[in-house]
Amino acid sequence: MSLQDTSKSDNCHAMSDVLNRIGDKWSVMVVGMLGRSGTLRFNELKRMINGVSQRMLTLTLRNLERDGLVTRKIYPEVPPRVEYGLTELGKTLDGPIGKLWDWSAENYGSIVDARAIYDARASAAAAEEPRKVAYARG
Repeated sequence: MSLQDTSKSDNCHAMSDVLNRIGDKWSVMVVGMLGRSGTLRFNELKRMINGVSQRMLTLTLRNLERDGLVTRKIYPEVPPRVEYGLTELGKTLDGPIGKLWDWSAENYGSIVDARAIYDARASAAAAEEPRKVAYARG
């Protein structure tokens, strides 16, 4: 299936399905960390990804594994050791995600500045607007 023509409904749904998976913040973080660090254990990933809960990391890894982007290897030890890595397909995401990370790092200051300007303008506009009073009918 070629997704080049996004004017076709089926292509649009397929593109949306893929982008929903690889575009959520935890998936981007997992793929980025595995791309930069190689094979990692669950707790290593959890420590590296600030703010992710154990449940969310588990769900994210499971979904990425289901989509063929992440491998899960279980070692028969006590306690069991589980390692995660990128598949060949997952490695193809490393370049675009790396570029997105680099872009984010380079432009974060500008984004914060733009937000501050926008918020100040919105606050000033709200302060100048006459207050609307709701009257209750008795």
